Amino acid sequence: MSFSALNQRRWRNFRRNRRAFWSLWIFTILFGMSLSAEFIAYDKPILLSYRGDLYAPIWNFYAETDFGGDFQTEASYRDIEVKCLILSGGLDACFDDPVAVIEDAKDGTVEDELIYKGWMIWPLIPYSFDTAVDRLGAAPLPPNSENLLGTDGTKRDVMARVIHGFRLSVLFTLIVTGASAIIGVIAGAVQGYFGGRTDLIFQRVIEIWSSTPSLYVIIIMFAILGRSFWLLVFLLILFGWTGLVGVVRAEFLRARNLEYVRAARALGVGNVTIMFRHMLPNAMVATLTMLPFIITGTISSLAVLDFLGFGLPSSAPSLGELTLQAKQNLQAPWLAFTAFSVFAVMLSLLIFIFEGVRDAFDPRKTFS
Repeated sequence: MSFSALNQRRWRNFRRNRRAFWSLWIFTILFGMSLSAEFIAYDKPILLSYRGDLYAPIWNFYAETDFGGDFQTEASYRDIEVKCLILSGGLDACFDDPVAVIEDAKDGTVEDELIYKGWMIWPLIPYSFDTAVDRLGAAPLPPNSENLLGTDGTKRDVMARVIHGFRLSVLFTLIVTGASAIIGVIAGAVQGYFGGRTDLIFQRVIEIWSSTPSLYVIIIMFAILGRSFWLLVFLLILFGWTGLVGVVRAEFLRARNLEYVRAARALGVGNVTIMFRHMLPNAMVATLTMLPFIITGTISSLAVLDFLGFGLPSSAPSLGELTLQAKQNLQAPWLAFTAFSVFAVMLSLLIFIFEGVRDAFDPRKTFS
């Protein structure tokens, strides 16, 4: 699909804004890595071989009995006996001395022809966001070669939680911001275009709705229904859509009596077509100006709610919960440093990107 001349000019303006352009590249790489978090930090092998057959535990459920074990529950691939069963091909001696059998299987000293040497390909970080690290010592544990960012107060690997938490925060923000922007733009366009009684009624509704204590509503809803990702998304959209109404309404009120709008009406063009094909592009600069504030506000809201204990479930890889861990473990400075660095990088990149998008849509902006 080819771009129009106007969109080509916008793209050129965006590329000339080097700060925004490189921020987009860096953010895309980081977000792309987080989308494949299970291949980077996970407590299951990506691929394994058992008795000549290939298995993909990262996608599929396999019981321990599939590898010669005794239990119908999912195999615990980090358990020494399960490792022994897979690497040795199901040798019964794994239940007596698994370490010796694993060493023999690796060295090729096992002579039994029925034994198939297996193998496992693990992610770079063999821990998921909720996996307890099997290191000796009191939590939180300091960084070392195994846990590059140390562990938190419950012995979970901080690097794994950061990778999974980055993905969760960005996806949460994109969903909430996208839905809130769509609702807010439509509401502001209707108000500004029709004006009169419609605008008056909408304004009173927004004033009442904006004065509702959203934090109390979130706490009450979580107390009744329990904490969940989608419930929090719904509640933040419910109270966040008013952020763009004011600027969109003002742009439509200004443009509703311009010559091109009056000409379109005279030609019989429908209201929806006039609003969203002809008037909305002129309101995009003001809309995009507000988006960085809405995005950073959404990320901050999620972090604050998690910090206060009213956000995502405690098992979720939340960056706000990492901040709470830093507060509760002042003797572990790596937690506070990690939380601050992640939020600073994430927010800075997003702000730079949307500043570049805003300036690219502004016809008065040029870049040398």
